[in-house]
Amino acid sequence: MGKEIHITDYNCVTPLGFDVESNWKALLEGKSGVALHQVSDNLEAFFVSKIDSEKLEEEFKKFFDNQDFTRLEKMFLLSLKPLVEKHPISDETAFILSTTKGNISLLKNKTDLPEGVYLSKLAQKLADFFGFKTKPIVVSNACVSGVMAISVAKNMIQAGKYKDAFVIAGDEISEFVISGFNSFQAIGSEPCKPYDKNRNGINLGEATAAMYITSTPSETEKLRFKVLGDSAINDANHISGPSRTGDGLFASIQNAMKEAKVSAEQIDFISAHGTATIYNDEMEAIAFNRMELQNVPLNSMKAYYGHCLGASGLLESIISMESSLHNTLIPSKNFEEMGVSQDLNIIKENQPSEIKYILKTASGFGGCNAAIVLEKA
Repeated sequence: MGKEIHITDYNCVTPLGFDVESNWKALLEGKSGVALHQVSDNLEAFFVSKIDSEKLEEEFKKFFDNQDFTRLEKMFLLSLKPLVEKHPISDETAFILSTTKGNISLLKNKTDLPEGVYLSKLAQKLADFFGFKTKPIVVSNACVSGVMAISVAKNMIQAGKYKDAFVIAGDEISEFVISGFNSFQAIGSEPCKPYDKNRNGINLGEATAAMYITSTPSETEKLRFKVLGDSAINDANHISGPSRTGDGLFASIQNAMKEAKVSAEQIDFISAHGTATIYNDEMEAIAFNRMELQNVPLNSMKAYYGHCLGASGLLESIISMESSLHNTLIPSKNFEEMGVSQDLNIIKENQPSEIKYILKTASGFGGCNAAIVLEKA
């Protein structure tokens, strides 16, 4: 067993607010960022969760003078700034960026390849701005990127490579991403309904989130969660379709819980992936049942935030920890009638609950699956 790894701080920038407190308040009130938006001149309005660009600009100008940043970079800077101000950066501090597409919007109407479109350049620009001394690490593995970034931080610190890490995750809605999901006919024509019988596809979303992870938490830290176990397994099934047997997710959960030394009976809450697509939701239900987790309270945050790609795993982990701190389970929004073949204990309303052990899962294109187990310390 390696050294204990703690999450002691986090922040997020989403359509529901530019800090964790405003996000939590909105979620308690059942608010959703998902609404009809005209994302581009070439497309009709459809349901997405999108940050108001004017509000983002106003917020950014409060703290930063330099305007030489893309919209996504501004979202990143706003989410990371409060953490960097509280926790000193040393020669042994890692900077980890999770994103699926980064500054993909820079490619629009371009014949050449702008430097900023490379994920390594994006990571370096953000790291340089805040004065990080180590070479940035980029985690870009489809929709499990956010959860895997936490795993990478945990494992790198346990291996003695770093003493602490700032993990930052984010993606924005772009024409590139929209056209990709459209080609799969995966975008829903209404607000998404994870696990519901009448679901008809995903809503895309955008957000950034940031987290501070350390092996040496100070005694005064109010916020403290241990990262007890992690795993990422590829089901090697299909480029876009998850394994029908849930093999990859099942093995990821099994490994993470084994490392955490936590049984199915001990898990108090599951923050699931829940994209509201037929194959994903069904696969998750099978995997959770195979692990005998079908009675554990579970939700998907996708009907509040949409699917935020590389940000979703980190953002949803943060909301899970807020649930634990407030002893409150948040419902899986828009769920009415079971639409998967296996039993699941889907949360339908705000309810009080002691939450000590959290299981966070994610699955994505290319057959990737990931899971982490968190403990309220």
